[in-house]
Amino acid sequence: MSGKPNKGPPKDVEKKPKLSKAERRALQEAQRATKAAGGGKGGGGGTAVGPGGKNTTVPGTGDAVATTSPVGLSNDVQEFSHLPPYREKSPADCGLTLSAGAPSGPSPALHPSVLALGLQYADGSVRGANARCKAMMGVFKDVIRDFEPSPGKILSQDLDHTIKSAFQHWTTKCRTHSVSMGSAFSFLKSLVAGLSRDITEKEAKEELTEQIDFYLHERLDFAGKVIASHAGKKIRNGDVILTYGRSSAVETLLRRARDDGKNFRVVVVDGRPLLEGKVFIRALAGHGIPCTYILLSGLSYVMREVSIVFLGAAALMSNGSVLGRAGTATVALAARASNVPVLFGCETYKISNRIQLESITGNELGNPDDVKDTGAGTSALDDWKDAPNLKLLNLLYDLTPSEFVSGIVTEMGILPPSSVAVLIREMNPQ
Repeated sequence: MSGKPNKGPPKDVEKKPKLSKAERRALQEAQRATKAAGGGKGGGGGTAVGPGGKNTTVPGTGDAVATTSPVGLSNDVQEFSHLPPYREKSPADCGLTLSAGAPSGPSPALHPSVLALGLQYADGSVRGANARCKAMMGVFKDVIRDFEPSPGKILSQDLDHTIKSAFQHWTTKCRTHSVSMGSAFSFLKSLVAGLSRDITEKEAKEELTEQIDFYLHERLDFAGKVIASHAGKKIRNGDVILTYGRSSAVETLLRRARDDGKNFRVVVVDGRPLLEGKVFIRALAGHGIPCTYILLSGLSYVMREVSIVFLGAAALMSNGSVLGRAGTATVALAARASNVPVLFGCETYKISNRIQLESITGNELGNPDDVKDTGAGTSALDDWKDAPNLKLLNLLYDLTPSEFVSGIVTEMGILPPSSVAVLIREMNPQ
């Protein structure tokens, strides 16, 4: 009597351990790094550094490859493991080689201004949606001015490849791009694609430079002035205005209201780790505006005397929710609980077609070391990386739901959150 064949797995085969999302991502990145280092050629088995500093076998590599683990990779918060982990950026990471043994200077494929701005993006010296966009478009003007087309290539296609390489360098090696940068880059790409084949190099450069200047003036500078004019109508003498962090749109409207002769007081709420409100309150006080400075923990104690809240926005979603600096949603929630109107100042070029319902799916991770740094020298969290059960999370943004937003002040006027989708259709009729 013949027995049935055993269809189950052999008993001596060991099951592979189940990996978390963070571990799978780290393994994939290690495989990509080893593949890039080996030029994509096959070979024997290799070893790469996996999650938590463990050695992981990577097939298809001939040598052992050491990769630098992201900051805090072994201490990642699992709820945010789908986000790209924060990595400390060195000049070499951003395209500059400064070591004595290697040739110094910028890569010949990228303009020096592109590499310099990438370092500023990475170290945070250029921060804020408007500032990042202005800096990017200024560098693109340098790139276009110094651009030399390759012989035998179409001017528009060659230039399109050049600006795409610069944008990809910033987003992959320095910092994730903002919605404002994406909108401006799409505008520039459409200009380059629309260049006539008969246009001369000089004429193309002049036309593109003029269009960039026009975009910055109309969509940023002029839009900020119009927003200040619309928002100023909501400010009355004797008002107590509350704002959070630092926003160029809010700063412009407060200065404009003060220049119009209105008397009011500003409460600047600030939060760690950036503490941008310190710079903001110095600018307002220097303009003759009475100010009060508090931290986010004291928000509930001053909200009872606030007349109106003005907040800045990093991006505006199509469902009316607002992406802003981490802590913005807390301020809006507290204002809603106290029946205080909340107005967001936002230029229309920051509007995104995306719908976002919470701050977990789409966000950006900052340096976790910034959280433990209190500015008081030593900290109890200095050795947090050595504690296996301790995790530090530094989220850069949060999402304010549309129900906490009283109105959005744009250059088109003051709109309710429900009208954002209509505004997108009007701006993009195609």
